[in-house]
Amino acid sequence: MRPDPECNLRVGGLTALSTTDYPGRLAAVIFCQGCPWRCAYCHNPHLLPRHGEHGPAWTDIMAFLERRRGLLDAVVFSGGEPTLQSELPDAIREVRTMGYMIGLHTAGIYPRRLRAVLPLLNWVGMDIKAPFDDYASVTGAAGSGARARECMELIIASGIDHEFRTTVQPSLLPAPQLLALAQDLAVRGVRHYALQECREPGTAPIASRLPEALCHTIAGMFPVLAVRRA
Repeated sequence: MRPDPECNLRVGGLTALSTTDYPGRLAAVIFCQGCPWRCAYCHNPHLLPRHGEHGPAWTDIMAFLERRRGLLDAVVFSGGEPTLQSELPDAIREVRTMGYMIGLHTAGIYPRRLRAVLPLLNWVGMDIKAPFDDYASVTGAAGSGARARECMELIIASGIDHEFRTTVQPSLLPAPQLLALAQDLAVRGVRHYALQECREPGTAPIASRLPEALCHTIAGMFPVLAVRRA
């Protein structure tokens, strides 16, 4: 039997099919409403308020996933920040009963809540915003670096498949800081790392924000490095 389907997870949107949000899997993406941080380059600003206006009902999402059984491999909980909501574990359990693999996108804001859901996950993608001592300059939240560092350590220790990734906005994370961050992450045990060029909302991509020489240097620090151009 499934768990009680009366889930109150606040959802801001649903992507019916993604080939990029869970590595190597066809996935649906559930965008959870709400995030306490205010990163300047956030590409989902409509998901920042705790209560959105136009998100689908949980019952509709479950009906959709029921119809997609056998066609999709995984469901990814993204955001916003999924771990903001206490209903997340119940929502994950309900989706798991349908046979889906479960992925989570997180900024690493709530270590205790992340620890609670890690046993329910198959894969985690965590954003690393900046060197941990400089986190507040990006997030606008005091103490955010310490929380992110703890979440990173929890993910590494869990043994769950994962990726850490950094969105590079040059004015917020210039090359010397990015290099120092990469060195720190490598020492702390990160093995799978990704660099993502930042694309400002409503603008065209700017070429070569991540110089090839810098990427080559960072690639030598990790067994796996992905570079995602804008």
